[in-house]
Amino acid sequence: MKFFEHSAKKVFESEGIKILEGHVVYSPEEAMEVATEFGRPIVLKSQVLVGGRGKAGGIKFADNPGEALEIANELLKLEIKGEKVKHLLIEEKANIKKEFFLSVSNDRANRRPIIMASAEGGVEIEELAKTSPEKIIRYNVNPLKEFLPYEAREIARKMGVGSELISPLGSIIWKLYNVYDKYDAEVAEINPLILTDDGLIAADAKLEIENDALFRHQDLVKQNRFKQKDFAFVKLDGDIAVIGNGAGLTLTGMDMVTLFGGKPATFLDIGGGASEETINKALSLVLNYPPVKVVFLNVLGGITRADDVARGVIAALEANKWDVNIVIRLTGTNEEEGQRLFDEAGIPYEISLEEAAKKAVEMCNEIKAKEAGK
Repeated sequence: MKFFEHSAKKVFESEGIKILEGHVVYSPEEAMEVATEFGRPIVLKSQVLVGGRGKAGGIKFADNPGEALEIANELLKLEIKGEKVKHLLIEEKANIKKEFFLSVSNDRANRRPIIMASAEGGVEIEELAKTSPEKIIRYNVNPLKEFLPYEAREIARKMGVGSELISPLGSIIWKLYNVYDKYDAEVAEINPLILTDDGLIAADAKLEIENDALFRHQDLVKQNRFKQKDFAFVKLDGDIAVIGNGAGLTLTGMDMVTLFGGKPATFLDIGGGASEETINKALSLVLNYPPVKVVFLNVLGGITRADDVARGVIAALEANKWDVNIVIRLTGTNEEEGQRLFDEAGIPYEISLEEAAKKAVEMCNEIKAKEAGK
């Protein structure tokens, strides 16, 4: 059984091999949300069970959330070697100093496991074997004896790395073999294993487990634990981003915008108990969605306190220094404190839902009129 990269990495991490922080997404909107949370350049990687995805255009980089949205939309339409891309793994773009290749697999000819390692990673190992076979270190492990750390360090030494890397690289080789042995694998591979300022990290992961041994690893077969989203986000065709704390309130805000002649650009429900951090993320997300001209934040304080909403909005605007067109309807629990915070920050707000929605539509129309005049 082949495992997707994100699942294989979880296994490697559980055995002490360092990986990059990553999140699995199934839609362009989720990709933009994750990119917003990272706040720095990312890599979007198509999750398929076939090789060659890089050459097929299945791995791309994005510098900002808007770019991530467009690239994710493109990648989720790909078909790589007959396999449709249904989800993506998003990770921070790493600062790579050096790449290595490590693999443990079955050597059927010699009837024992074989470790292959090379100081040239990130390439097709089959091609390297043809053109420069001397660059690949091969080491057969005796399956009847314990594979010891000093043997792994010897492999690292033969790879020709500097003395400062022999011990950490040997440790990764030893841990990768333990993955292979512990999980009844046919293949356990890292290509590339990258050297960064934070040390050695598995930038990719390949894991294939013998089908006849799957009954011993049902926890891995069922593994499907992804990061829970902080809020529900749906991309629409309009230009007014609607944010609310609760699905019903968000839909009501959208209805009011439509009633006054506007078109919602988003449905974004931050939930009934959203924290200041969640509100900050939500606002950051919609402000990175290109069609948005106006943000309509509709908050009725209940579990979500009005002062927390105010702090989240102020923090987002101050941190990112956006020149944003925003209309806020704020009422409910702790509304006096929330309104006081907005007054001090010079951010206008409304108490009436109708007035706020009307104002948002009018503001959007004024912006479009000015753009048309240009």
